[in-house]
Amino acid sequence: MDKISKKNKKMKTIFKFKKLLKKYNLDAYIIPKNDEFFGEYAFPNRLRTVSNFSGSAGFSIITRKKNYLFVDGRYLIQGKMESGKNFKIIEIPFKYPKDILDYKKIRNIGFDPKLFTRSTLEKYFEFKFNLISINENFVDLIFTEKTRNKGLFYNLDHKIVGETISSKISRIYNILNKNNADSIFVSAPENVAWLLNIRGGDNPNSPMPNARIIMDKNKKIYFFSDIKKIKRIKNKINYKKINFFSFNDFYSILSNLNSKHFVIDNLTCSVYFHSLISSKFQIKSLTDPTYQLKSIKNKTEIENMKKTHIKDGVALTKFLFWIKQEKNFGFDELFLEKKLESFRKKNKDYIYPSFNTIAGSGPNSAIIHYRSSKKTNRKVKKNDIFLCDSGGQYKYGTTDVTRTVCFSRPSKRIKSIFTRVLKGHIAVATNNLNKINKGYLIDKKARSPLAQINLDYGHGTGHGVGFFSNVHEGPQSISKFNSIELKEGMIVSNEPGYYEEGKFGIRIENLIYIKKENKKLKFKNLTMAPIDEDLIDKKLLTSNEKKYLFEYNLEVYSNIAKFLNKNERSWLLNSIQ
Repeated sequence: MDKISKKNKKMKTIFKFKKLLKKYNLDAYIIPKNDEFFGEYAFPNRLRTVSNFSGSAGFSIITRKKNYLFVDGRYLIQGKMESGKNFKIIEIPFKYPKDILDYKKIRNIGFDPKLFTRSTLEKYFEFKFNLISINENFVDLIFTEKTRNKGLFYNLDHKIVGETISSKISRIYNILNKNNADSIFVSAPENVAWLLNIRGGDNPNSPMPNARIIMDKNKKIYFFSDIKKIKRIKNKINYKKINFFSFNDFYSILSNLNSKHFVIDNLTCSVYFHSLISSKFQIKSLTDPTYQLKSIKNKTEIENMKKTHIKDGVALTKFLFWIKQEKNFGFDELFLEKKLESFRKKNKDYIYPSFNTIAGSGPNSAIIHYRSSKKTNRKVKKNDIFLCDSGGQYKYGTTDVTRTVCFSRPSKRIKSIFTRVLKGHIAVATNNLNKINKGYLIDKKARSPLAQINLDYGHGTGHGVGFFSNVHEGPQSISKFNSIELKEGMIVSNEPGYYEEGKFGIRIENLIYIKKENKKLKFKNLTMAPIDEDLIDKKLLTSNEKKYLFEYNLEVYSNIAKFLNKNERSWLLNSIQ
């Protein structure tokens, strides 16, 4: 399809939306990125269908006269590139629809109740508008909804995850009892997967099963999913009081429950389910305790993650060696993306990427969550900065790592910026968690070296990571807005960066976990891959920072050297200085 026909198709889509607005007597309609399960990787991706925006977070509002795309700082450049012709790009959280829309002219705003939570709608609109729940999704009325059927759900042995189903369920009930709650609706698939030690293939990049459960006061569990997918798990879940149902059975099961106080998840319980439950029960104000419980990894999970990161480190190091030694420059971003995955695929435990690989060169590396396509793909040049953010799902573990490399002598300014990013990275890695254990305070430390020369970056310094689960996991993170206390067993990323639009981007990312040693909480590295020495200005590093870098490189070598060939080992050894 040529460019003109593609543009016409997009305009026709928007025109059809305008007609639906008139039909339903609406002034606007809101389209989120998420699907009804609120996962990061929505399927179908309705927002992309309408706006062409491919980022992992955002939403659009189509009014009778204007179209808006709301994204955070990570996606401003990407949003302008992909959707700027037809949509006005607005940065959140600095502005929301309540700040943009004229509530005197725009009153009636339609939405799909299965795709929004009450808290999200309140944050976006503050009840200034007349929000109208419409069970027919406008995107699905225009386009045939795609379905994803990626096989049966499967069980994980408790020896792999380190805890039995009964133990996890008991911990949930203990929390419910302490808070005088009878039942809980676990609406997030990631929480269901953790509680029942199961996984699935319903989501791209994440082994999540699209399923929900109700746990009642009699310790019965009602499991709701596509009934065709439970064949392998039905008789293997080691919990007697569990019954399996279709999604369509939800209301009838709910109607027969004998509960009073019901806990729902404000993050993933949609307006649709909230309305059903609140019509029969009293809603208990309590965050789903599963989030907090699964954020703290046990010893088995940590050990499996360490093994996984050695496997992933071997693949990435082989790739970095190859790309640094390659003399015939002619490869492009898409080729490099496939090349990196080819190294990962050599490990029998590798399953698939944990997210869409970011392989950006030159100006593309400045797009924080860039994804190369046939349209944007460019050949890597000798003087380019190349940023590669990638990860994998393995049996059993999840990885996420970013390395920035150069292929010629970088400028003094680029080396200075890279080194300051590295200093921020080291500041996080060596942070005294006994004194500073809140994400927003650690985030400030990471930004300090860049702030000294009036530079900053438009994303958080770190996000939580799941065990053989979602690569982005809450509630823990290292960011300006997170005050969650970081505890032993939590896994987060450490990824400060810097991005200059149209020129270059820099990011250094390791996954780290929290361990107690001699009564002191410390960050320990999971990621085992070298940092490009050619980009470091050693004169800007303190003696302690040099010591950290030496010890980290030595740790990398000690863990992965035996899996490398002679030339790769020699190259890696040279990085220890």
